[in-house]
Amino acid sequence: MAAAAVSLSVAGSAVPAADAAVASSVGGTPSSHVSSDLIPDSVSPQPSASPRSAPRPELVPDLIAAVPGGITSAQVTKIRKLGGVVAVLPVDGGKVTVNGKSADVLGVSPQAFRPWTPLATAASATVWSDLSQGQLISTAAAAGKLHLTAGKSYPVSGAILERVPFGGTTALSVNGADAVVNLTRAAQLGLAKNLAVLISATQGADLSTLKSQVQSVIGQRGQVVNLVSYTLVTEGQRPVEVNAPAGVPANWIQLFQESAATYCPGLPWTVLAAIGEIESGDGANDGPSSAGAEGPMQFLPSTWAIWGTNGFGPPGTPDIMNPLDAVPSAARLLCGSGGSNSATLAGAIFAYNHATWYVDEVLALASEYARNNP
Repeated sequence: MAAAAVSLSVAGSAVPAADAAVASSVGGTPSSHVSSDLIPDSVSPQPSASPRSAPRPELVPDLIAAVPGGITSAQVTKIRKLGGVVAVLPVDGGKVTVNGKSADVLGVSPQAFRPWTPLATAASATVWSDLSQGQLISTAAAAGKLHLTAGKSYPVSGAILERVPFGGTTALSVNGADAVVNLTRAAQLGLAKNLAVLISATQGADLSTLKSQVQSVIGQRGQVVNLVSYTLVTEGQRPVEVNAPAGVPANWIQLFQESAATYCPGLPWTVLAAIGEIESGDGANDGPSSAGAEGPMQFLPSTWAIWGTNGFGPPGTPDIMNPLDAVPSAARLLCGSGGSNSATLAGAIFAYNHATWYVDEVLALASEYARNNP
């Protein structure tokens, strides 16, 4: 999923919750990644999971617009009517103190926000149950920074000081938002109502033009950020493993590139990159999902038994959780259904996850990777 490091002070000045205006399950399952026609002749069929419905279409947040005093309902309506806009989602937000440290927190409706998150997050019943019950949900990086442990409660200071239970960590669709709470908790803490709006655009939309149009709607006090280009450049350069041995891909972009070149010549590396981002946020949420899919490329164990390979990882049994094995294995799976041929590439992506919307999202995000990593 595309995301970006966007501070809730993006519009030019921080919005502490104490000074902000006080505001008053859907989702899906991750992809199945296996079908009978993908089993190579040399491998005996393995038991596979029972068929399940395709996930709810994911909404990729391509842009975020933020205004210190909040975005009005009239402005949201105007943005929604702009050409190329698929969906918009207003979110509350502000800076609060969590366990003694400053944090940027979004206030969201769990039901509305769920389709805007990575598939592994959207598929986690626990995440959305905890959020609905008023618990704080954060990214793994923020939990480390704030010294949070799932199941414990911590002081959160905004408009009031309240002890809030911490539900756990997951990948979010907007990096730079340290955590999310539901709208009831957001009002309690005094987060600014409709501080920002997430915007999902149609495939192939000119984001530069759309960004300018949104800017004209919200005025010069606000700011619009292209989430896609920021993320694909910055997140893709993260180390694959902190202690990766010499001679292996040093970051995610290199891993996608070398996996495609080695395990499926002809497969665009950008397709692997898009799938890795959509499935787990490049390892930010490895699962397991509610359906049992695991690892950065979200394989079912039965699928892994067929396609898992010891790629760039250490010698031994292929590790479904190690991106150095998982990404090359995804390249093998895609290759087995025609991923090396442009004429059959869409079909290979469909075989990875049986949903036409998924194919569209992967190809759209792959185009963004190509544009931002020439």
